[in-house]
Amino acid sequence: TLFRSALVVPAAAHAAPRASLQQRLAQALRVDHVSPAASGAIVVELATGRTVFAQNATLSLLPASNEKLAVAYAALTALGPSFRIETDVVGQGEQDGAVWRGDLVLKGYGDPALSRAKLASLAHQVAALGIARVTGRVLGDESWFDQRRTALGWKPAFYITESPPLSALIVDRGWNGHGTEKRPALAAAQLFRKALVRAGVRVVGGADVGTAPDDGQPLADVESPPVAALVRFMDQNSDNFTAEMLLKEIGAVHGNRGTTAAGVGITTGLLAAAGVPISGVRLVDGSGLSLLDRWTPAALVALLQAMWADPGVRPALIHSLPVAGETGTLIHRMRTAPARGLVRAKTGSTDNASALSGFVGDRYAFSVVENGWPIWSADAETSQDRFADVLARSVRLSR
Repeated sequence: TLFRSALVVPAAAHAAPRASLQQRLAQALRVDHVSPAASGAIVVELATGRTVFAQNATLSLLPASNEKLAVAYAALTALGPSFRIETDVVGQGEQDGAVWRGDLVLKGYGDPALSRAKLASLAHQVAALGIARVTGRVLGDESWFDQRRTALGWKPAFYITESPPLSALIVDRGWNGHGTEKRPALAAAQLFRKALVRAGVRVVGGADVGTAPDDGQPLADVESPPVAALVRFMDQNSDNFTAEMLLKEIGAVHGNRGTTAAGVGITTGLLAAAGVPISGVRLVDGSGLSLLDRWTPAALVALLQAMWADPGVRPALIHSLPVAGETGTLIHRMRTAPARGLVRAKTGSTDNASALSGFVGDRYAFSVVENGWPIWSADAETSQDRFADVLARSVRLSR
């Protein structure tokens, strides 16, 4: 008789042990053409503050547009979500019946969304005062900000191509239908003069630049969308111009100087007060275009934690961040489960940096920052998307 015996082994013993979350995250970051030595990443659990994963988390790196997270925080805290930026018409002279004897000054206070439609509203407000004729000129006043059109550390090619000229008075981002105006305040004055004529107000003089007098007479005003809406536009579209304008606005309102440096000073102070570790962090502009900017992944996640913990900031921030596979700069990334709809994050991309920092549901805050000379963006984004996908899968499985 032939006896056969079999050793019964549990199926699990044949399977390789499942990689830990940390191992899967580390593996996700490994891609061709992206140097681990010039990259960093970190994941923190929102509920406990526990660090789940860290790799070169304190490495000082070019952040690209993840810099805009600092501007979002400063704008939402220093200015407030409901703050609106005015544009005024100030009369220099006096009204005599239907005649304004003197100049009209269009004074800008840094509205990045000022439009021709808003100028039409201002013109109709002037006409509604009974003014049918202006004996002087229309002047554009951009003195709320300095006249620097870019920021330190920008490549020359970034001017116009990456951001219109920075000015406290600029209409439709300086676009005239054919190109971008290099003298935005003058262009705004010319457009307002035309709007006045269309509204039935004859203007004898031409258009020029100038400064509104302190004792001028307020005649009309319009407001920007609230800061929360400006921040959402900035983050969803990674808009460099809005970021730089908001940074100067923060400087003008709280630092008494409408300069990038003043805005940076206020923002850096707010970051330190919020407990963000600023060692290895250097803010130079608002957009992240500057080659002088530096952030650490650890600092970016600490900033995300601070915003998450602040009830006055969290709703506006969450609403502003692109959603994986659905909105903004993430609409074409992570388009399938588990990341789609669950990951909200700020993207960043320049020739030398690629980054992704944000939230996975209400469980994790994370940051991945990768540098290269140049950076291979497609490979970097692949690693970031895989990293976020691992976190999203962890969240889905735990539900």
